[in-house]
Amino acid sequence: MHPLEARIGYKFRNSLLLAEALTHSSLGHETQQVHFDNQRLEYLGDAVLQLLFSEHLYRRFTEAAEGHLTKSRARLVSGEALAVYAQGLQLGDHLMMGRGDESSGGRRRTSTLADAFEALVGAIYLDGGLGAARGFVMTHAREGLATVHQQPPLEINPKGRLQEILQALPPPEGGDLACPRNPTYRIVAQSGPDHSKSFTSEVHWKGAVLGTGTGASKQHAESAAAIDALRSQRWGSSSPATPL
Repeated sequence: MHPLEARIGYKFRNSLLLAEALTHSSLGHETQQVHFDNQRLEYLGDAVLQLLFSEHLYRRFTEAAEGHLTKSRARLVSGEALAVYAQGLQLGDHLMMGRGDESSGGRRRTSTLADAFEALVGAIYLDGGLGAARGFVMTHAREGLATVHQQPPLEINPKGRLQEILQALPPPEGGDLACPRNPTYRIVAQSGPDHSKSFTSEVHWKGAVLGTGTGASKQHAESAAAIDALRSQRWGSSSPATPL
């Protein structure tokens, strides 16, 4: 058994697939000999990961819109995320690569690790089918999945999302029913020359500052303030309101 098989918890029926997944293209370039490499498996593994994460997010976030799901998936399949999954397997230690690429830090390079993880997923898919690939991915990408579950991405329209949330909150007992339910935005600072200005906006609601943001336009600053408010969720705080 290959040492990596014990680490990943999967035994290949076709060991050549594992060898192909672990062969970096630099090996053939350096030796000037015909070698297979993991680029084709990388292409296949990318598609398998997209499918598996799409299916998982679709089932996990049953009320989420398409944009929300797409952003979550993008976080899970980013090069940085894939490299983290690979590092957890110490995948770089098992790669076969040219000496030049190895001496320049290739075994720890983010792109190399991400590509190798995709290739390994592709190899498992070909060797054991979608079920085997799903089991592997859900196990070894669990930290990335946990992060997405705990911190789902903000909506594409943060101002609209913030307004929806605030309008849905019940009025406080004995509160003024005529009090505005919608947040308001104020530009509190601006700096820089006319061709490169920076604006700072605050979003206010019921006497409190819910968020602050900066942007290259007033609209961008307001969106940044809404994002800050969505992240901090100060409308649920029991602390006194910030005076206007």
